[in-house]
Amino acid sequence: MDFAFDARTEELRAKLLAFMDEHVYPAEAVAEEQRARLASPWDTPAVVEELKAEARRQGLWNLFLPDAEYGAGLTNLQYAPLAEITGRSPQLAPTALNCAAPDTGNMEVLAQFGDERQRKQWLEPLLAGEIRSAFAMTEPEVASSDATNITTLIERASDGTDEYVVTGRKWYISGR
Repeated sequence: MDFAFDARTEELRAKLLAFMDEHVYPAEAVAEEQRARLASPWDTPAVVEELKAEARRQGLWNLFLPDAEYGAGLTNLQYAPLAEITGRSPQLAPTALNCAAPDTGNMEVLAQFGDERQRKQWLEPLLAGEIRSAFAMTEPEVASSDATNITTLIERASDGTDEYVVTGRKWYISGR
């Protein structure tokens, strides 16, 4: 199998490497200083919003989405070397390019499986970088990320309807 980068990947790699050198790496110290002055650890340093605006201007936005309607339309082979580059500044670069987890996975799910209302309410603001998302789920008796340990059951209702009954207890968190 040929793993050589195609022309589009090479072009994006060059743009991204320049973006990292010119904008992201110099912003790391600024972000750290700004974080220290924030009222809440959940607030975003102003420099992150500046980086996001610049990434959009340069066409380095939502690179992870393989669906060209919502993102860059890159394959995994094309996106992987870009993700490796953003991983060199994990606190800034993925967020600056709107390619940070868990938003990436949540956007992919919404783009592929969400209905129009869900896309309008959640996908559009995520794609725009206006909100962040989260995913976390556990059960009180099962401290594990291994889904095979989950004890909650979902079964079709016994009354013959198309409804389901969920039996169990879950703990969730949500983003902002």
